[in-house]
Amino acid sequence: MEKMKVGIVGCGNISGIYFKNLCTVFSNVEVAACADLDADRAQAKATEYPGVEVCTLEQMLANPEIGLIVNLTTPQGHYPVSMQAVAAGKHVYSEKPLTLTRAEGQELLAAAEKAGVLVGNAPDTFLGAGIQTCRRLMDEGLIGTPIGAQAFMLCPGHEGWHPDPEFYYKKGGGPMFDMGPYYLTALVSLLGPVKRVTGSARISFPQRTIGSEKKCGQIIDVEVPTHVTGIMDFASGAIGTIVTSFDSWGSQTPRIEIFGSKGTLSVPDPNTFGGPVRVKLKGEKEWKEMPLTCGFEKNGRGLGPSDMVEAVRAARPHKANGALAYHVLDLMHAFHDASDQGCHIMLESTCERPKPMPEGLFEGKW
Repeated sequence: MEKMKVGIVGCGNISGIYFKNLCTVFSNVEVAACADLDADRAQAKATEYPGVEVCTLEQMLANPEIGLIVNLTTPQGHYPVSMQAVAAGKHVYSEKPLTLTRAEGQELLAAAEKAGVLVGNAPDTFLGAGIQTCRRLMDEGLIGTPIGAQAFMLCPGHEGWHPDPEFYYKKGGGPMFDMGPYYLTALVSLLGPVKRVTGSARISFPQRTIGSEKKCGQIIDVEVPTHVTGIMDFASGAIGTIVTSFDSWGSQTPRIEIFGSKGTLSVPDPNTFGGPVRVKLKGEKEWKEMPLTCGFEKNGRGLGPSDMVEAVRAARPHKANGALAYHVLDLMHAFHDASDQGCHIMLESTCERPKPMPEGLFEGKW
């Protein structure tokens, strides 16, 4: 099977796992080039992975052998880099969020459709063993008809550990836009699209002090809400709640729970690929842990781009697709809009539930 050559743009903190998996795990891709505004960072990756060429973005886009661009820039770079990739006739997979604004997201998807290329977007964690096992259990009717869901992501923020945490508190950041995509993508993959939301949001601390090395002691001005609570009415009839926060010093809340007419499903951390998956059924006194029935229990970032390549070959929809990513983007903005406007927001976007991963896919061998 001929591999599709990939160019990676952005060699920062998140890129390590992408390089590792795209270079060593997935059988249908080959990382051919990398680019970064910091040439030293790009060179470090090329040195670590022989055969990867350091180049500029322009050189990468001009290379006819590269078919897929993996865009790992900060959120502000997602739209311009992805648009350039589409204009060059390349498929593009971006880190989350899809873009900063709804208008940018719409423009990107329209441009891709016109160019005949695919847009994919993180997260791809919902394709891992944990959430795919949950999907199968729900599709089999184990917990009955879904009634409701709850999701919690609470932490003290990233300035204590991240070497360059400023962007987390600028437009396109905050707990909803940073971590919300993991939780919302998981919920939509399990329950389908959302039709209406409301929400409340606040900036709890107008400034943050960096505690990590290199920039320790520097002050960040906070521009986005850091504590967001939302309510979702799913088109399926289920009702969900979500809380995302950079203002919590600790929490014992579950990550995600799905409540059904026959039982409750405890969904694992959607920022991971594995378990545990637990169920408590009607009439039973104890929770029981369910065996994982799918592949990719360990960190499988890069599974989304690999699935895109396979989708191109098989002429089928890819799973971490642009419509799903745009619906999640629309959702995140809607929570903020509802808080600002004091009302419910009807979602203009929708999407299909991605099909389950095929059985027997392990170690990246399609």
